[in-house]
Amino acid sequence: MKIALLARNPHLYSHRRIVAAARERGHEIEVVNTLRVSINITSAKPMLYYRKRRLEDFDAVIPRIGASVTFYGLAVLRQFEVMGVYPLNESVAIGRSRDKLRSLQLLARRGIGLPVTAFTHDPKQAEDIIDLVGGAPVVIKLLEGTQGIGVVLGETMKSAKSVIEAFQGANVNILVQEFIKEAESTDIRALVIGDKVVAAMKRQGPPGDFRSNLHRGGSGTAVRITPQERAVAVKAARTLGLNVCGVDMLRSKSGPLVMEVNSSPGIEGLEKASGVDVAGLMIEFLERHAVRGNTRTKGKG
Repeated sequence: MKIALLARNPHLYSHRRIVAAARERGHEIEVVNTLRVSINITSAKPMLYYRKRRLEDFDAVIPRIGASVTFYGLAVLRQFEVMGVYPLNESVAIGRSRDKLRSLQLLARRGIGLPVTAFTHDPKQAEDIIDLVGGAPVVIKLLEGTQGIGVVLGETMKSAKSVIEAFQGANVNILVQEFIKEAESTDIRALVIGDKVVAAMKRQGPPGDFRSNLHRGGSGTAVRITPQERAVAVKAARTLGLNVCGVDMLRSKSGPLVMEVNSSPGIEGLEKASGVDVAGLMIEFLERHAVRGNTRTKGKG
């Protein structure tokens, strides 16, 4: 196969491992900087250009689109799809996962367990939405935040209200969620490929920080997840239409609660914690499914 890896930084662990895994299996792979691609939109022959040459004859594309370039990255990925190139994750599915509010609404509609969540644009309703999720302490999240950035714990009604009003005064959108105390600053990251969980790890926040993201100083260790957690992770991936994703869950008294579904999960922590060749399994998925023209976007605009 000829594969395009749509990514801005070829030196990241995840991207180096994906490239190595593809080449080990005899495939040709090229790292394409998302922001250096130009799009030629035409009904006769849609095309992408990269450094003044055409991007053509690719069988598959692996989108690793950073959150800060989601809009342009999805435009490039859609053009690959229109050209008949098979995406590891489709643009529509990535778009769903990047919109935190929409993804939670879709997961809730399917009956997937979530922390109680509230959303409002009116700062005058700060106390009301804190009460809606069960009162302080509450977790306050920027809708556009990633890797634990823009996630704040409001420990009292007064402090939570102040944070909400400050965020809304800056004209940013936030979610307010119940704080799951029994999770004890840990969560589960389950990596789904296709219809099964292939690797999982428990993430533990650093001392004094309730956030468990590895980018915020958390640590990852191997964990055996329950059949219920496995089923919830797979159902969450299917709900958003993602072939490959990281599903972040909290262990609560009422069972697993999904916090987020990540369409471009980092694989370093997972591979080191679990010993699973995650990059290789991603390439194997493409080997089984990548057929030119096998995209829902092709011909639909």
